[in-house]
Amino acid sequence: MSPHAAGLFAGRAAPGSAAGLFLIAGPCVLEEDALHFRVAETLADLSERYDVPVIFKASFDKANRSSVGSTRGPGLEAGLAALARVREDSGLPVITDVHLPEQADVAAEVVDALQIPAFLCRQTDLLGAAARTGLPVNVKKGQWMSPEHIAGAAEKLRTAGATEVAVTERGTAFGYGRWIVDMRSFAIMREAASCATIFDASHAVQLPGGQGAVSGGEPIYIETLAAAAVAAGADGLFCEVHTEPLLARSDGANMLPLDRLEGLLARCVRVREAIA
Repeated sequence: MSPHAAGLFAGRAAPGSAAGLFLIAGPCVLEEDALHFRVAETLADLSERYDVPVIFKASFDKANRSSVGSTRGPGLEAGLAALARVREDSGLPVITDVHLPEQADVAAEVVDALQIPAFLCRQTDLLGAAARTGLPVNVKKGQWMSPEHIAGAAEKLRTAGATEVAVTERGTAFGYGRWIVDMRSFAIMREAASCATIFDASHAVQLPGGQGAVSGGEPIYIETLAAAAVAAGADGLFCEVHTEPLLARSDGANMLPLDRLEGLLARCVRVREAIA
């Protein structure tokens, strides 16, 4: 197991405070090294200056796109090679999604943590395969699921041997093209699943199918919702970022521009300090 992996979902104190917070961030899907290195460099700098643990995230495959013509990513082999280069260049731990049980062991040879996509959060074989790698596992709560029911996914992970688990909230579908975030979810999930809770700030502003064949978004609300989630007790933040979101190959409509990430992080650290 990578030395980065232990305690990956545990925040540490910001300078002069008792606040703890961690951040998972990166482009939605892997693109070119130049983008990855630029994002990772910014993340590493923010991690050092704000004393906030940061994990680089990007996906080698987006298997649940709205349209058959949507970009899926470079694939397992090329994608893991790209993540390895990010890890080596930046020194940051990295996390990526797995969609099939057979991908877990292969990905675990490169990354520091695994993530289970929301639509797959009840897939027992996938959860078990991820847990058996020994890596930390973040499972995203399905958009149809009440917060207390994520406990079932956490139990499956622990039964299969996972020792470090986190669960992520992005909102719930109510049938009118938006996810609605119940701020009680973080307290409910923490109690039900007994683990760190994360808020997916960029997917929470997604408008599913809002641009016809692809999803739309309202990124102007990312910072507001992130601050609210931290105030409600979220332990970590997940936020997809890009230097030029409108040119991103996946989820650009709901991404945060990279140059706005510091403002979000600074605000959320202050909120965390205020409630500590």
